[in-house]
Amino acid sequence: MKDIQLEQCINEYGKDIYAFCSQLTQNKQEAEDLYQDTFLKAVELGEKIDYERNPKSYFVSIALRIWKNKKRKYAWRKRIAGNEQLTEEIVSSEILGQEHSLEEEFLRQELQLQVKEVVAKLEDKYRIPVYLYYMLQLPIEQISKIMKLPQGTIKSRLYKARKLLRQELEVVLDET
Repeated sequence: MKDIQLEQCINEYGKDIYAFCSQLTQNKQEAEDLYQDTFLKAVELGEKIDYERNPKSYFVSIALRIWKNKKRKYAWRKRIAGNEQLTEEIVSSEILGQEHSLEEEFLRQELQLQVKEVVAKLEDKYRIPVYLYYMLQLPIEQISKIMKLPQGTIKSRLYKARKLLRQELEVVLDET
């Protein structure tokens, strides 16, 4: 991949990759680091990336692999040294440019925040496919390649995640 093609990929897919990194890490600083590491790794790989064959999926798989490695290293260090846990922040979503009353806008933002919190509580095996499918709108075939799992496993995890989310959100929405 040439520098021009990489720059085009960053311009075209950069926001989606950053949003995915934000959802994975749940922390702005870690998301920025993961985003940078993803594209640095892409520069290292250079010619191995085929621009014609959906580079967005490739970048997502790079980000996921780097995140899993960092998470594994952190867990290993925590076992050895007993470090303090990293604090997590919920990344606030951008407000859409639609006109609403302040009350409607507040309720919409509150609902979005509750949904994000519930999704963030899911186990990684459910949370990651949900982000890939709904946030990045990747097809199941690409998600299975990214996660290196069979398509049936991805489908069943999405089904189970939706079921868990439905149960949690019913509880959350009934409380309000």
